[in-house]
Amino acid sequence: MAAGKGRKLVIVESPAKAKTIAGYLGGDFEVEASVGHIRDLPNPSELPADMKKGPYGKFAVDVDNGFDPYYVVDPDKKKKVAELKRLLKDSSELYLATDEDREGEAIAWHLLEALKPRVPVKRMVFHEITREAIQRAVNDTREIDTAMVDAQETRRILDRLYGYEVSPVLWRKVRQGLSAGRVQSVATRMVVERERERMAFVRSSYWDVEGDFTPDGASQQFSARLSSVDGVRVATGRDFADDGRLTGRGVVHLDEALATRIAQACLPVTARVTDVQEKPYTRRPSAPFTTSTLQQEASRKLRLSSKNAMRVAQRLYENGYITYMRTDSTTLSDAAMTAARSQARDMYGAEYVPDSPRRYEKKVKNAQEAHEAIRPAGDRFRSPAQVAGELRGEEFALYELIWKRTVASQMADARGSTATVKLAVDTAVEGAQSVEFSASGTVITFKGFLAAYEEGRDDEATARAEAAEEERRLPKLSAGVPLEVVRAEADGHETSPPARYTEATLVKAMEERGIGRPSTYAATIGTIQDRGYVFTKGQALVPTWLAFAVTRLLEEHFGNLVDYEFTASMEEDLDRIANGDERRVDWLRRFYFGDEATSAEGLKHLVDDLGEIDAKEISTIPLGDGMVVRVGRYGPYVEEVVPAGVDLATGEVTEGAEVPATPRRATITDDIAPDEMTPARARELLEVAADDGKVLGRDPETGREIVARAGRYGPYVTEVIEDDAPAAEVNGAGAPKKRTTKAAKAKPRTASLFKDMELATLDLESALKLLSLPRVVGTDADGVEITAQNGRYGPYLKKGTDSRSLANEQQLFDITLEEALAIYAQPKQRGRAAASAPLKELGTDPVSGKPVVVKDGRFGPYVTDGETNSTLRKDDDPASITPERGYELLAEKRAKGPTTRKRAVKKTAKKTAKKTTTRKSAAKKA
Repeated sequence: MAAGKGRKLVIVESPAKAKTIAGYLGGDFEVEASVGHIRDLPNPSELPADMKKGPYGKFAVDVDNGFDPYYVVDPDKKKKVAELKRLLKDSSELYLATDEDREGEAIAWHLLEALKPRVPVKRMVFHEITREAIQRAVNDTREIDTAMVDAQETRRILDRLYGYEVSPVLWRKVRQGLSAGRVQSVATRMVVERERERMAFVRSSYWDVEGDFTPDGASQQFSARLSSVDGVRVATGRDFADDGRLTGRGVVHLDEALATRIAQACLPVTARVTDVQEKPYTRRPSAPFTTSTLQQEASRKLRLSSKNAMRVAQRLYENGYITYMRTDSTTLSDAAMTAARSQARDMYGAEYVPDSPRRYEKKVKNAQEAHEAIRPAGDRFRSPAQVAGELRGEEFALYELIWKRTVASQMADARGSTATVKLAVDTAVEGAQSVEFSASGTVITFKGFLAAYEEGRDDEATARAEAAEEERRLPKLSAGVPLEVVRAEADGHETSPPARYTEATLVKAMEERGIGRPSTYAATIGTIQDRGYVFTKGQALVPTWLAFAVTRLLEEHFGNLVDYEFTASMEEDLDRIANGDERRVDWLRRFYFGDEATSAEGLKHLVDDLGEIDAKEISTIPLGDGMVVRVGRYGPYVEEVVPAGVDLATGEVTEGAEVPATPRRATITDDIAPDEMTPARARELLEVAADDGKVLGRDPETGREIVARAGRYGPYVTEVIEDDAPAAEVNGAGAPKKRTTKAAKAKPRTASLFKDMELATLDLESALKLLSLPRVVGTDADGVEITAQNGRYGPYLKKGTDSRSLANEQQLFDITLEEALAIYAQPKQRGRAAASAPLKELGTDPVSGKPVVVKDGRFGPYVTDGETNSTLRKDDDPASITPERGYELLAEKRAKGPTTRKRAVKKTAKKTAKKTTTRKSAAKKA
């Protein structure tokens, strides 16, 4: 729709935002969307022919003349730019209403450069899309902040120089198609370093004693743990280094024998209270959400990835439910604090609201943005109940999370008391004459903000332990009170390696180090996964061997570029440019050409003076015991390094002659994480690989050799098609015939081994059965063929486009047509595999009268009678659990009552490959 003469044109980034804002501004305004950026640096290959050999040819940036960038309008935005120009001709004013951060400021500047308006231009900014906020923004405009534009342009040029100079080094020395980036390479290094720590970790065992004590019988019973022996503190997990050495000083390291003797000696004697300390407990609420804390909490509580959390938050913002979701600030406006305090008072009572508003100051390194924290939009917040009819699934869950966090931030502290009790026991055990136990518990007397919200924890085990301690109530005790020892048991532990990063903990670590910006974290984590540097295992981020090779090359030859402090300092420098305290050209010159004043080398010098890089050595990761991992062209493999002169067959050294080393090699399958690749595991793979390429025999029907191999995705069998080899006739009718040209070019049949098959013991008969798949089971009443096939996710039936899972692989050969038709007669269960057999049958439950079985579920083994489910505890063994224990678990679950929980609707987005669009027409920056 064309704007009428005199109407004011407002340009925002997204159509959704345009629709919402248009409803608030009325008929005097025309609101249109630019749909993101309209201009960018082209790839050098997309430059006009006359520019490719000029100063812009390498980067689309003239590094010798003020780092002048050459911008082009994206081809898919040419129609949009033309439309905006047409609307602008009939407009009296132009309002550039893009986001108020650096990226939004740059989009506004690019619009100004491309549209070249001849009418008054106003920069309109807001951090929430409500009627009041939009109308205020229209009446309170400003000029474009050129310092912020310079900061964004510096970042864009910096990333172009970094990527275009460093990535080709990776192509030559590691693998084609790899990329390096200012933030992505550092994030990858962080994940790799954590995995290195796990690989170097040596497990250590330590023991203590746990006991139950009571002053007057079972009604007052409580648990305590051994804390010292003969006045020396008992070692715990934090006293051990990664190499297994005990580093804690002045501690005693208990072994199983001594811990057992102490436990046995405690039972017949009486303990006594030696010390009781009680002190007030206070817990303050967390600050309102910033971009990074929102991503962390959405990951912990809603299981949303950083990318999905930002996608959902973007929709909430554009539709007027929350404030701007890219912010470093924890500040709330006076109106927001009043709204939060009012809702807390109305919902929980006046005593839950402190006398004065809580004000939060940002403490994260390099905080830069000027807007508010992420909160519900408006001067009066809508409660989750009020938006329940408008929002669904992930959007409702995220809005509820933001609302709870904001309201809780303005509520009173949680209060209570924490008691610590120390108990002494005289054991008369050699080496442990006297031992001390300790117990602590916290009682919450006033929940305060906890009535509305409690922040999640990254370490679930620690969170459970802390929650249990907060719920523990110790009996009233005083020094000198005797206690009966009800139970005393030796308790063994093993130290744990450092936990891998999750998306939440990586975001937290990057923010703490000042690396990147909250608005880029989701894209960074997505990039390092898309590039093949990191994959997910559950929620954990696991580096690939490729990431090890890339990180090593960058550490050894571009150390500054992946140095945490250097990367953080670049963010600080960009802040200085945004604040007008640093000139863009001066900073880029120091980064690229170096700084003569400090003798600091620039990026250009690093690339020009790389020296010799041994590509094979860079891609080698030592495992120890003569085992290494190498990152090859077709993936990672393990190799046994054997000195020259050693015969691998006998292990003997040949005298008088040089016998070249012929190392054994084996492909590393994708299911093996780097910290699992020990020398012992490497030898297992090499042993399996010894059977790799083993000829099992010939197919009697085709005459082709059948070979067993160990592949990247697991062991498999295949047939060998030889162009010049005759295919033997096996019916005795005559001489072997030559293969036809068509047969010579045929694709060999291939089949993966079943889970219960071993490469070393596989025989020809089994291999031929595998190669016979898929098997035609029969046809249905309509003549549609049903086949049994083995796929990536297990065995299944296929009829046309309708697939149904099978319970096990053996059914591929055994299932009959009648059984297959019976499966298809059942309603299809999407997203669920075929039901697995129970792990154990326990008999009939005395309460429900129904059979009780143990099953293996998504979150571990559980016991069920078909109506009630109860997860097995840590000490319950599914194989040896008794019927009585199973009935007890079900009874406990029934006593707790049903658990209700709002679940976010999870939608699986299809991944689509992004293709670079050719940019042809250009408009050089003025």
